[in-house]
Amino acid sequence: MMTARDNLLYFLYLHRTGLTVLALSVLLLVWPLLESNPYNLGLSNLIAIYAIVVLGLNLFIGYAGQISLGHAAFFAIGAYGSAIGTTTLGGPAWPVMIVVALAVSLVALALGLPALKLSGHYLAMATLGFNIVVYSILVQWDKVTGGPSGFSGIPYLSIGSVVFDNEIAFHYLVWTVAMIALLLCLNLVRSGVGRGLAALAEDETAAAALGVDTRRAKVKVFILSAVLASVAGSLFAHCYAFVSPDSFNIFVSVDFVIMVVVGGMGSIWGTLFGTALITLLPEWIEALESYKDIIHGLILVLILLFLPQGLVTGIVDAVRTRIALSRHHA
Repeated sequence: MMTARDNLLYFLYLHRTGLTVLALSVLLLVWPLLESNPYNLGLSNLIAIYAIVVLGLNLFIGYAGQISLGHAAFFAIGAYGSAIGTTTLGGPAWPVMIVVALAVSLVALALGLPALKLSGHYLAMATLGFNIVVYSILVQWDKVTGGPSGFSGIPYLSIGSVVFDNEIAFHYLVWTVAMIALLLCLNLVRSGVGRGLAALAEDETAAAALGVDTRRAKVKVFILSAVLASVAGSLFAHCYAFVSPDSFNIFVSVDFVIMVVVGGMGSIWGTLFGTALITLLPEWIEALESYKDIIHGLILVLILLFLPQGLVTGIVDAVRTRIALSRHHA
């Protein structure tokens, strides 16, 4: 017969995902009350923006078993699309963001249909080439994008009379969107579609034999990840009221992949940790800022060598193994 303690533990285990989301939401709700430094809040907001991109990218890498080195391009299209749509064309911010996201989905479809016939490093090179093309357009088409000098004067987002023109207000906006993206990804990976993607990541041939339309699944998750990157880019533009090509170069795409690998490929919760770690790392080692890309590359190599399943996933697996061994010996 189960005791009250057993019932409580079973309840906590059964609803662990929802309770974790709730706990994180409460922490984020009170975070501006605990941290009054605008600079630190700005870093927190940047983590939320990057997390939206990396959550979608983790679906593509960790569940579809593919790799993209071009997600900074979709991030850029979202940012510059919203900037041009609201500032140059004078459109309302939220409808422009939606239109840009839809346009990005079409771009991702047009790119994904031929590119996803490739795999491995061939696909990585194709997406990298796309990132280079988009970056070159941002730099060269200065009459529209502002060129290397960037694009300024982007309006802040607002809902009714509430204007998101400071770090605290923007904190609640970007983390709300990030939590929605988190819930979307958690529900997706637990659905039949998610299980099909997991099978695809393990063995594409076996997944196809089990009835998974592998090509369609890869294209769909690629489009979803691109749309999330576009939304994050739009938020980025309206948060800083300024964008420049340097925020969307190939090194940013590589950083996104490193965030996925550090957090754990296929680990949705690990994504948040990986994003936070790689975003905050330059702040912790400010004296080594000039060597940021080298340090990030070194971290990537070390994790792939010693914890190929990712830092968070690797640590969790090691703890579970240690607990299981101790119980066995006991």
